[in-house]
Amino acid sequence: MATPIHLLPATRLLELYAARELSPVEATKAALTAIDRYNPRFNAFCLVDHDCALNYARQSEARWRRGAPLGPLDGVPTSVKDLILALGWPTLRGSRTIDPDQDWNDDAVAVGSLRRSGAVLLGKTATPEFGWKGVTDSLVHGITRNPWKVELTPGGSSGGAAVAAACGMGALHVGTDGGGSIRIPASFTGVVGFKPTYGIVPRHPPSPYGTLSTAGAITRTVTDAALLMDVLSEPFPLDFYALPHERRSFRAGLDDGVAGWRIAFSPTLSGARVDAEIARLVAAAARRFTELGATVVELPPVIEDCLATFQYHWFVGAALQLRGLTPAQRRLLDPGFAHIAEQGSRLTAVDYAAAVKAREALGSKMLAFFQNWDLLLTPTMPLAAFAAGIDYPPQADRGQWNDWTPFTYPFNLTRQPAASVPCGFTKGGLPAGLQIVGPVLGDQRVLRAARAFEQVQPFRMPDL
Repeated sequence: MATPIHLLPATRLLELYAARELSPVEATKAALTAIDRYNPRFNAFCLVDHDCALNYARQSEARWRRGAPLGPLDGVPTSVKDLILALGWPTLRGSRTIDPDQDWNDDAVAVGSLRRSGAVLLGKTATPEFGWKGVTDSLVHGITRNPWKVELTPGGSSGGAAVAAACGMGALHVGTDGGGSIRIPASFTGVVGFKPTYGIVPRHPPSPYGTLSTAGAITRTVTDAALLMDVLSEPFPLDFYALPHERRSFRAGLDDGVAGWRIAFSPTLSGARVDAEIARLVAAAARRFTELGATVVELPPVIEDCLATFQYHWFVGAALQLRGLTPAQRRLLDPGFAHIAEQGSRLTAVDYAAAVKAREALGSKMLAFFQNWDLLLTPTMPLAAFAAGIDYPPQADRGQWNDWTPFTYPFNLTRQPAASVPCGFTKGGLPAGLQIVGPVLGDQRVLRAARAFEQVQPFRMPDL
């Protein structure tokens, strides 16, 4: 049976546009129809702009008719997370402290790049308040739900983007990741999530979480993630943290495979407990790389627990967002966010400096590790999706969101690229994710491995 238009990957849409077998207007209408059908059930989008999207699509259609597409995403239905500024649209960041009735005159760098590429912007996807936790619900927009089972969370904080991808509510979705916020929901919803090396994607305005957080891609295919990264990584001269721009496509060599590579597999990374079903699925996925010609070696824990180091950085970033809020605004905050922000405000400069030194030591350790290995494989998450509407699963040791995300936040601390790809399903029919981690600036290597895995174990989207 032919793939429905709303489920076609961006790469296929572009081929059909070029062949004049499909119009950007048709693709955009299909995406909007999917949003109208599925968003009331799953709450992926907090803002949808039908008129704007169709206007963009008509302009794109005219360009394709002239044989002059504007850029590499011309006519592709795309969304942005509601932490990212977009001209003309309120950016509420899931917070009641932000007044929607104001001028919204700015694009974030990522959105400007999307516009210049010709992308059709559909709207904004849901996030928890200021992206603070690993699930997606807020006092502004309510609870975002998992398309595999509506009673469960899709994870977060880019949960809206992941649900939109899984349901075909657009082909390309821009998320952010400061502690796993792209990879967590990618794992829970069975889609592709890619966090690049910090500094490759310009961030302006910068995140309050500093060098932990970067924008990245959530898609249904690895090739689409690489395509989106080509646009998101366009240089911006005012980004203080930007790495030197290389004029190289993330799609270069994408299908060249992993033959001859040395790949480490760490089932627990730092000694984390992993659900038995998830552990079995991830171990089987790691073995697939031997079939692809790589040498895969299972290792004991490769790093020590770095939760405290991460929390010191994360909590201080949360505290920064309280500056300037009135007492009345503070009473409007998500209590969980207010709690971690208060913890951050009590940390001393010496506490924070010690956390910076611990982060440096962890980063140096991983730089040394990748002198001997091409890639590192781990579970993305130690468990499958749990109930929606709660901040963490009942088995979380310390009752905080990053208790149960031990595989994701370390690589925000180290700035390394990491992808989550679907690697099978539990007996209950829920997705599991394999995390593929590369050295700093090894982004193409990560995507190449993800693409090789995708070809031997194709990804499956939910049957809605």
